[in-house]
Amino acid sequence: MRTEQHGDLLVQYLDAEGPIISTGNDTSDLIGNAWVDNASVIAVPVSRLDPSFFDLSSGLLGEVTQKVVNYQLKLAIIGDISAATAASQPFADYIWETNRGDHVWFFDDEAGLAEKLTGRTGR
Repeated sequence: MRTEQHGDLLVQYLDAEGPIISTGNDTSDLIGNAWVDNASVIAVPVSRLDPSFFDLSSGLLGEVTQKVVNYQLKLAIIGDISAATAASQPFADYIWETNRGDHVWFFDDEAGLAEKLTGRTGR
């Protein structure tokens, strides 16, 4: 895990290798680690997410994102999600909507997140 400053926001980047995030408890650990590092954004590689995360009916995506937002953090999912968006129009619509907002985003790579955060301020 590493942290990087982008404008006034500190981003905590999870390593691509590590435990799979598959429950709400896993999310609690992420939030705790972000608070310890004083990070405002948690960047999670797609490889760290349980496949059920990309199935809206599983509820995992909603549980993870809601917990992060409740703790006034931002969540960035980094990596290729094209198979999931091609397989589910509702999931593709969800991505489109969240990427327009201020709390949850999906990016192909870390450069996309850095570009989004350039010039932003606040927790």
